[in-house]
Amino acid sequence: QVQLVESGGGLVQPGGSLRLSCAASAISVGFYSVGWFRQLPGREREGVSCISSYNGSTHYADSAKGRFTVSRDNNKKTVYLQMTGLQPEDTALYYCARTRAVGGFCELEQYAYTYWGQGTQVTVSS
Repeated sequence: QVQLVESGGGLVQPGGSLRLSCAASAISVGFYSVGWFRQLPGREREGVSCISSYNGSTHYADSAKGRFTVSRDNNKKTVYLQMTGLQPEDTALYYCARTRAVGGFCELEQYAYTYWGQGTQVTVSS
């Protein structure tokens, strides 16, 4: 059974940083694409960033470019989302998700992912 567990969320002041972690059970995350999504209060879940299994290429939403960095540690079966320059509009529940199929390039669309974590709350406020 595939399990994904997010951690690292919390309360941070505007301009601050957080690093989210997505720990996966079973096989190494290197074989699959992993995405980060967030759901703001009252809004649809949206893609933030992802990392492809094929060559480790990354993809970012416009809102994340230049501020967020996705990476993975295959040995630790963990994918990270380093977030800097956080603003109140980044406040959301952040999820990681993994594809079912091995290989390929990642997408920022929910339909591409089969397995989801429970989320970790990020709150940016002074």
